[in-house]
Amino acid sequence: MAVATLPSLYGDSGLSRYLNEIKVFPILTAGEEFMLAERYIKYDDSEAAHKLVTSHLRLVAKIAMQYRWYGLPVADLISEGNIGLMKAVKKFEPERGFRLSTYAMWWIKASVTEYVLKTWSLVKMGTMAAQKKLFFSLRKAKRRLEIIDSSDINPEQAKLLAQQFRLSEKDIVHMNSRMTIRDQSLNAPVSWSEDGSIEIQDTLVDSGPLPEAIVADREEAEIRSGFLKAALDDLPERERDIFIERRLKDDPVTLEKIGKGYGISRERVRQLENRAFEKVQRIVHEKAMMG
Repeated sequence: MAVATLPSLYGDSGLSRYLNEIKVFPILTAGEEFMLAERYIKYDDSEAAHKLVTSHLRLVAKIAMQYRWYGLPVADLISEGNIGLMKAVKKFEPERGFRLSTYAMWWIKASVTEYVLKTWSLVKMGTMAAQKKLFFSLRKAKRRLEIIDSSDINPEQAKLLAQQFRLSEKDIVHMNSRMTIRDQSLNAPVSWSEDGSIEIQDTLVDSGPLPEAIVADREEAEIRSGFLKAALDDLPERERDIFIERRLKDDPVTLEKIGKGYGISRERVRQLENRAFEKVQRIVHEKAMMG
Protein backbone atom coordinates (compact mmCIF):
# COMPACT_ATOMS: atom_id res chain seq x y z
CA MET A 1 0.00 0.00 0.00
CA ALA A 2 1.43 3.38 -0.96
CA VAL A 3 2.13 6.10 1.56
CA ALA A 4 0.07 8.50 -0.58
CA THR A 5 -3.12 6.70 0.42
CA LEU A 6 -2.63 7.76 4.05
CA PRO A 7 -3.69 11.11 5.54
CA SER A 8 -1.27 13.81 4.42
CA LEU A 9 1.40 15.02 6.82
CA TYR A 10 3.24 18.15 5.72
CA GLY A 11 5.76 19.16 8.34
CA ASP A 12 5.34 19.81 12.04
CA SER A 13 2.99 22.72 11.34
CA GLY A 14 0.36 20.21 10.20
CA LEU A 15 0.74 17.76 13.04
CA SER A 16 -2.26 18.95 15.02
CA ARG A 17 -4.51 18.54 11.99
CA TYR A 18 -3.02 15.14 11.18
CA LEU A 19 -3.47 13.82 14.73
CA ASN A 20 -7.10 14.90 14.66
CA GLU A 21 -7.64 13.26 11.26
CA ILE A 22 -6.33 9.85 12.29
CA LYS A 23 -8.69 9.76 15.28
CA VAL A 24 -11.60 9.07 12.94
CA PHE A 25 -10.24 5.65 11.95
CA PRO A 26 -11.86 2.99 14.14
CA ILE A 27 -9.91 0.60 16.34
CA LEU A 28 -10.50 -2.92 15.04
CA THR A 29 -11.68 -5.83 17.14
CA ALA A 30 -9.61 -9.01 17.06
CA GLY A 31 -12.18 -10.61 14.77
CA GLU A 32 -12.26 -7.70 12.34
CA GLU A 33 -8.47 -7.58 12.25
CA PHE A 34 -8.20 -11.30 11.52
CA MET A 35 -10.80 -11.11 8.73
CA LEU A 36 -9.09 -8.14 7.07
CA ALA A 37 -5.65 -9.73 7.31
CA GLU A 38 -6.97 -12.94 5.73
CA ARG A 39 -8.55 -10.93 2.90
CA TYR A 40 -5.29 -9.14 2.25
CA ILE A 41 -3.21 -12.35 2.29
CA LYS A 42 -5.57 -14.44 0.15
CA TYR A 43 -6.87 -11.85 -2.30
CA ASP A 44 -4.31 -9.03 -2.12
CA ASP A 45 -7.21 -6.80 -1.07
CA SER A 46 -5.82 -3.25 -0.93
CA GLU A 47 -8.89 -1.95 0.89
CA ALA A 48 -8.36 -4.49 3.66
CA ALA A 49 -4.70 -3.49 3.93
CA HIS A 50 -5.71 0.17 4.09
CA LYS A 51 -8.05 -0.50 7.01
CA LEU A 52 -5.36 -2.44 8.86
CA VAL A 53 -2.88 0.39 8.43
CA THR A 54 -5.19 3.30 9.25
CA SER A 55 -6.49 1.60 12.38
CA HIS A 56 -2.92 1.62 13.75
CA LEU A 57 -1.85 5.15 12.80
CA ARG A 58 -2.38 6.30 16.38
CA LEU A 59 0.05 3.62 17.56
CA VAL A 60 2.66 4.97 15.15
CA ALA A 61 2.17 8.54 16.40
CA LYS A 62 2.49 7.41 20.01
CA ILE A 63 5.72 5.54 19.33
CA ALA A 64 7.16 8.36 17.20
CA MET A 65 6.62 10.87 20.02
CA GLN A 66 8.98 8.81 22.18
CA TYR A 67 11.80 9.72 19.78
CA ARG A 68 11.27 13.49 19.87
CA TRP A 69 14.23 13.72 22.27
CA TYR A 70 16.58 13.73 19.32
CA GLY A 71 15.52 17.09 17.88
CA LEU A 72 14.14 15.72 14.61
CA PRO A 73 10.84 16.81 13.04
CA VAL A 74 8.05 14.81 14.65
CA ALA A 75 6.28 14.69 11.29
CA ASP A 76 9.27 12.89 9.77
CA LEU A 77 9.38 10.43 12.65
CA ILE A 78 5.70 9.61 12.13
CA SER A 79 6.18 9.22 8.38
CA GLU A 80 9.01 6.76 8.93
CA GLY A 81 6.93 4.89 11.50
CA ASN A 82 4.10 4.62 8.98
CA ILE A 83 6.48 2.94 6.55
CA GLY A 84 7.38 0.43 9.24
CA LEU A 85 3.69 -0.17 9.91
CA MET A 86 3.01 -0.95 6.26
CA LYS A 87 5.89 -3.44 6.20
CA ALA A 88 4.38 -5.11 9.25
CA VAL A 89 0.97 -5.41 7.58
CA LYS A 90 2.56 -7.07 4.55
CA LYS A 91 4.31 -9.68 6.71
CA PHE A 92 1.62 -10.17 9.36
CA GLU A 93 0.44 -13.76 9.90
CA PRO A 94 -2.90 -13.60 11.80
CA GLU A 95 -3.15 -17.36 12.21
CA ARG A 96 -0.38 -17.23 14.83
CA GLY A 97 -2.94 -15.84 17.26
CA PHE A 98 -1.51 -12.49 18.35
CA ARG A 99 -2.62 -8.99 17.40
CA LEU A 100 -1.15 -6.83 14.67
CA SER A 101 -0.21 -4.13 17.18
CA THR A 102 2.06 -6.56 19.02
CA TYR A 103 3.83 -7.52 15.79
CA ALA A 104 3.86 -4.05 14.21
CA MET A 105 5.49 -2.39 17.22
CA TRP A 106 8.87 -3.92 16.30
CA TRP A 107 8.65 -2.76 12.69
CA ILE A 108 7.58 0.76 13.66
CA LYS A 109 10.40 1.18 16.18
CA ALA A 110 12.94 -0.26 13.78
CA SER A 111 11.92 2.13 11.01
CA VAL A 112 11.98 5.20 13.25
CA THR A 113 15.25 4.21 14.90
CA GLU A 114 16.87 3.60 11.53
CA TYR A 115 15.82 7.09 10.47
CA VAL A 116 17.24 8.63 13.64
CA LEU A 117 20.57 6.89 13.16
CA LYS A 118 20.88 7.86 9.50
CA THR A 119 19.81 11.46 10.06
CA TRP A 120 22.17 12.09 12.92
CA SER A 121 25.04 10.49 11.03
CA LEU A 122 26.52 9.46 14.34
CA VAL A 123 26.36 5.70 14.32
CA LYS A 124 26.70 3.78 11.07
CA MET A 125 24.94 0.46 10.71
CA GLY A 126 28.24 -1.40 10.77
CA THR A 127 29.51 -0.04 14.10
CA MET A 128 29.57 -2.10 17.27
CA ALA A 129 26.55 -2.57 19.48
CA ALA A 130 28.17 -0.69 22.39
CA GLN A 131 28.29 2.49 20.31
CA LYS A 132 24.61 2.16 19.46
CA LYS A 133 23.72 1.58 23.09
CA LEU A 134 25.67 4.71 23.99
CA PHE A 135 23.85 6.72 21.32
CA PHE A 136 20.44 5.90 22.76
CA SER A 137 21.33 5.83 26.45
CA LEU A 138 23.83 8.64 27.06
CA ARG A 139 21.23 11.23 28.07
CA LYS A 140 19.70 8.91 30.63
CA ALA A 141 23.11 8.04 32.06
CA LYS A 142 24.02 11.74 32.30
CA ARG A 143 20.81 12.49 34.17
CA ARG A 144 21.70 9.87 36.77
CA LEU A 145 25.00 11.72 37.28
CA GLU A 146 23.06 15.03 37.39
CA ILE A 147 24.82 16.30 34.27
CA ILE A 148 22.86 18.86 32.25
CA ASP A 149 22.25 17.39 28.79
CA SER A 150 23.64 20.35 26.86
CA SER A 151 26.82 20.66 28.95
CA ASP A 152 30.27 19.19 28.50
CA ILE A 153 31.43 16.36 30.73
CA ASN A 154 34.56 16.54 32.86
CA PRO A 155 37.29 13.85 32.93
CA GLU A 156 35.90 12.18 36.06
CA GLN A 157 32.41 11.97 34.57
CA ALA A 158 33.83 10.65 31.30
CA LYS A 159 35.67 7.97 33.24
CA LEU A 160 32.50 6.85 35.04
CA LEU A 161 30.52 6.74 31.79
CA ALA A 162 33.31 4.89 30.01
CA GLN A 163 33.22 2.19 32.66
CA GLN A 164 29.45 1.92 32.41
CA PHE A 165 29.37 1.56 28.62
CA ARG A 166 32.69 -0.30 28.32
CA LEU A 167 34.04 2.24 25.87
CA SER A 168 37.00 4.58 25.93
CA GLU A 169 36.73 7.99 27.56
CA LYS A 170 37.49 9.46 24.14
CA ASP A 171 34.42 7.73 22.68
CA ILE A 172 32.25 9.14 25.47
CA VAL A 173 33.51 12.70 25.03
CA HIS A 174 33.16 12.54 21.23
CA MET A 175 29.61 11.22 21.34
CA ASN A 176 28.60 13.81 23.92
CA SER A 177 30.04 16.66 21.90
CA ARG A 178 28.21 15.58 18.76
CA MET A 179 24.94 15.18 20.63
CA THR A 180 25.39 18.57 22.31
CA ILE A 181 25.75 20.24 18.92
CA ARG A 182 22.66 18.48 17.64
CA ASP A 183 20.73 19.51 20.77
CA GLN A 184 20.58 23.06 19.43
CA SER A 185 17.77 21.92 17.15
CA LEU A 186 15.61 21.36 20.21
CA ASN A 187 14.67 25.04 19.95
CA ALA A 188 12.80 24.30 16.74
CA PRO A 189 9.05 24.95 17.06
CA VAL A 190 6.48 22.19 16.85
CA SER A 191 2.72 22.70 16.55
CA TRP A 192 1.21 19.38 17.51
CA SER A 193 -0.08 20.78 20.82
CA GLU A 194 -3.70 21.87 20.84
CA ASP A 195 -2.60 24.85 22.94
CA GLY A 196 -0.57 26.26 20.10
CA SER A 197 3.02 26.26 18.91
CA ILE A 198 5.68 25.14 21.38
CA GLU A 199 9.35 24.24 21.13
CA ILE A 200 10.54 20.63 21.08
CA GLN A 201 12.49 21.19 24.28
CA ASP A 202 9.22 22.09 26.00
CA THR A 203 8.03 18.53 25.46
CA LEU A 204 11.06 16.91 27.10
CA VAL A 205 9.44 16.43 30.49
CA ASP A 206 8.66 12.74 30.10
CA SER A 207 10.29 10.83 32.96
CA GLY A 208 10.00 7.53 31.11
CA PRO A 209 12.98 5.68 29.68
CA LEU A 210 14.69 6.74 26.48
CA PRO A 211 14.10 4.50 23.46
CA GLU A 212 16.55 1.58 23.50
CA ALA A 213 18.72 0.78 20.51
CA ILE A 214 16.70 -1.73 18.53
CA VAL A 215 18.73 -1.61 15.35
CA ALA A 216 21.80 -3.90 15.34
CA ASP A 217 23.67 -5.22 12.29
CA ARG A 218 20.44 -5.73 10.39
CA GLU A 219 16.91 -4.40 10.60
CA GLU A 220 16.03 -5.31 14.17
CA ALA A 221 12.33 -5.82 13.68
CA GLU A 222 12.80 -8.38 10.92
CA ILE A 223 15.43 -10.19 12.93
CA ARG A 224 13.33 -10.32 16.09
CA SER A 225 10.21 -11.45 14.29
CA GLY A 226 12.24 -14.13 12.54
CA PHE A 227 13.70 -15.29 15.84
CA LEU A 228 10.25 -15.46 17.41
CA LYS A 229 8.82 -17.42 14.50
CA ALA A 230 11.71 -19.86 14.63
CA ALA A 231 11.29 -20.29 18.38
CA LEU A 232 7.54 -20.90 18.08
CA ASP A 233 8.03 -23.41 15.28
CA ASP A 234 10.49 -25.30 17.47
CA LEU A 235 8.00 -25.75 20.32
CA PRO A 236 5.73 -28.79 20.66
CA GLU A 237 2.22 -27.95 19.51
CA ARG A 238 0.69 -27.83 22.99
CA GLU A 239 3.45 -25.64 24.42
CA ARG A 240 3.25 -23.34 21.40
CA ASP A 241 -0.51 -22.92 21.79
CA ILE A 242 -0.18 -22.22 25.52
CA PHE A 243 2.63 -19.71 24.92
CA ILE A 244 0.58 -17.83 22.32
CA GLU A 245 -2.58 -17.85 24.45
CA ARG A 246 -0.76 -16.70 27.59
CA ARG A 247 2.08 -14.49 26.32
CA LEU A 248 1.21 -13.03 22.93
CA LYS A 249 -2.46 -12.16 23.15
CA ASP A 250 -3.72 -8.79 24.35
CA ASP A 251 -6.26 -10.58 26.55
CA PRO A 252 -4.49 -13.73 27.84
CA VAL A 253 -6.59 -16.85 28.33
CA THR A 254 -6.80 -18.02 31.94
CA LEU A 255 -4.89 -21.05 33.19
CA GLU A 256 -8.18 -22.69 34.16
CA LYS A 257 -9.69 -22.35 30.69
CA ILE A 258 -6.60 -23.74 28.96
CA GLY A 259 -6.42 -26.57 31.49
CA LYS A 260 -10.00 -27.58 30.79
CA GLY A 261 -9.32 -27.56 27.06
CA TYR A 262 -6.38 -29.92 27.40
CA GLY A 263 -7.73 -31.92 30.32
CA ILE A 264 -4.83 -30.99 32.60
CA SER A 265 -4.50 -29.11 35.87
CA ARG A 266 -4.01 -25.37 36.25
CA GLU A 267 -0.57 -25.97 37.72
CA ARG A 268 0.43 -28.16 34.77
CA VAL A 269 -0.54 -25.39 32.37
CA ARG A 270 1.63 -22.98 34.34
CA GLN A 271 4.56 -25.40 34.13
CA LEU A 272 4.16 -25.80 30.38
CA GLU A 273 3.88 -22.04 29.94
CA ASN A 274 7.06 -21.41 31.90
CA ARG A 275 8.89 -24.16 30.03
CA ALA A 276 7.80 -22.75 26.68
CA PHE A 277 8.86 -19.25 27.72
CA GLU A 278 12.30 -20.49 28.75
CA LYS A 279 12.70 -22.29 25.43
CA VAL A 280 11.71 -19.21 23.46
CA GLN A 281 14.13 -17.08 25.46
CA ARG A 282 16.94 -19.57 24.89
CA ILE A 283 16.30 -19.92 21.15
CA VAL A 284 16.04 -16.18 20.59
CA HIS A 285 19.20 -15.58 22.62
CA GLU A 286 21.13 -18.25 20.73
CA LYS A 287 20.07 -16.91 17.34
CA ALA A 288 20.88 -13.36 18.40
CA MET A 289 24.39 -14.45 19.42
CA MET A 290 24.90 -16.18 16.08
CA GLY A 291 23.57 -13.15 14.19
